[in-house]
Amino acid sequence: MVSFSRPTSESFSSAAPAEAGVQHTSANLHEAIMDSVSSVRDSLPEQYRAHFETLRQEIIDFTKAHGISRESLGKPDLLREATSKLSIQDLERLANLLERFEYLLKNGEPKKEDYTEALEYTEKYYHLKEQYDSQVELLEQVGILKEGAILGIDGNTYPIPTLEQIAIRLFERRSELFTKHDQGFTKLLLVPFGMSLDTLRETLKQFLLKYKRNNPSFDLNTDDPRCTWSGYQGADIGDFPNLVYEPQSFDPKDHQGKTKMEILKEQVKGRWTPASAEVAGGSGTRFPGWTVHLFQPSNPDNQDTETPKGFASIPREGQGIYQGDENPRPPLEAGKSPNEYLSLLREVQNHSLYDSPHRNRRTNG
Repeated sequence: MVSFSRPTSESFSSAAPAEAGVQHTSANLHEAIMDSVSSVRDSLPEQYRAHFETLRQEIIDFTKAHGISRESLGKPDLLREATSKLSIQDLERLANLLERFEYLLKNGEPKKEDYTEALEYTEKYYHLKEQYDSQVELLEQVGILKEGAILGIDGNTYPIPTLEQIAIRLFERRSELFTKHDQGFTKLLLVPFGMSLDTLRETLKQFLLKYKRNNPSFDLNTDDPRCTWSGYQGADIGDFPNLVYEPQSFDPKDHQGKTKMEILKEQVKGRWTPASAEVAGGSGTRFPGWTVHLFQPSNPDNQDTETPKGFASIPREGQGIYQGDENPRPPLEAGKSPNEYLSLLREVQNHSLYDSPHRNRRTNG
């Protein structure tokens, strides 16, 4: 149990729970935040490691935002002094985070209410279970997902993020994602990032050809069903892959991007956070081998009453429709150059989720 008391003579007859009792933080908590992060995380069951990363990052973000040194988490006197000027609301928030984190470290699993409340919330606002189940079924049907995991280009297997993990991630960021939900970003997409593009392209080809055989009226060029650029062949594998992710420019000599293999290595170590990370698993520390996105569906006007369907298309220049009531979002439209799109991405990366109407999908992974 983590609780806080202020070093003042003030006395409240109805003090908040966060201010009652004696402040306490454990050595294990300090170790998990500051020192042997990977060893502590890896000691947990695999299905709960993403939750560990989420809570740990929440604590780090909170302490950074309030000018609290991470070192003080393992020293009660320092922490008492550092938190003495926090509001009761902030004290309760920090106490809740630390209590949940310590529970996870001590019991090897999250508190039950962490799951229950998150699942109820995401079902109400995202129809998450139906979306998740349908995508898992499709990934299994086409052979991408085998025994709950994919095979990465590095030879490692990467389990698919669980429904509970995604629900918790969305629930924990619900305040930040309020604007994006209002703008219609409710369509879930699970991306098996760690697999090779060649494998994914061939899987798509066979899926389209099979669908064409079963639905002869489906308009498909069977000679080239994928219509993809030949340069993607083998682009993300080998000793010198040509494809990089999260580039900061299109200068071949100074793109500042990372190859898929580099990202997978950093994901496993819990260090990769892509520049556009923001929703469910956008940060690679959440779901190694996977990224989890939220897109606008093709039925955004009915998102509160129906399960999101399909994906909204990119409108032609000048034909986009603003989405959202609280903070209407101008749509990204076709007709711009690659550098113009990159400039837009840079712009939103320099603003918070609250400030930028353009900022949109990705949790993670």
